[in-house]
Amino acid sequence: MLADARLIAGKDLRIELRSKVGIGQMVPFAVLVLVLFGLALDPDRGVLTRATPGLYWIAVLFSALLAVQRSFAVESAPGVAEALRLSGIDPAGYFLGKFAAVAAQLVVLQLVLVAGVVVLYGADLAGPLLLVATAVAATVAIASAGTLYGVLAAGLRVRDTLVPLLLLPALAPVLLGATRASEAALDGGIGDGWGWCGLLATFGVLYVGFGLLFFGTLLEET
Repeated sequence: MLADARLIAGKDLRIELRSKVGIGQMVPFAVLVLVLFGLALDPDRGVLTRATPGLYWIAVLFSALLAVQRSFAVESAPGVAEALRLSGIDPAGYFLGKFAAVAAQLVVLQLVLVAGVVVLYGADLAGPLLLVATAVAATVAIASAGTLYGVLAAGLRVRDTLVPLLLLPALAPVLLGATRASEAALDGGIGDGWGWCGLLATFGVLYVGFGLLFFGTLLEET
């Protein structure tokens, strides 16, 4: 399973490194979202400061939609999906590989966005340990859920519009938890943030578990 996961993740990441389509779209899009929110709220600097965690995670979530759609779009050519099914790759390994590739792209994106909120919004990273834990837990939850819902819509012509409709409601608790944990870290209320971080970790574990158990069935249905 792990060998298949490395194979799939390596394939997807090599495609992205060579084409520069995924990161080339995600990073400018996410930075543009931050800039536009900054322009809209800058007259009231206090509101912008309080809204920084929410705006950050909204930018991450919207960019994750691009990463998920791109992850399955590279295999949408005729015959590719059938070839992967016939290759003998473990479905759980296939899920882990897709999940790992999306998560790696989200990590790069978040590093850029952290610099963006510090420069554009003047954010003070007061609780770095909680912020890192929140980012890891949220990334696992977003990438695993995105991979699950991405494969559900992969075989449909309307997948580009269906993925956001499926994924955004499912990730609403993740957005809430990540925002609250980040707010606690930035405000110095570290203790409150760890509870929200635990909620994020729970969602991540659940989505990864569902993926390992049911990804093969979902793949066959598509």
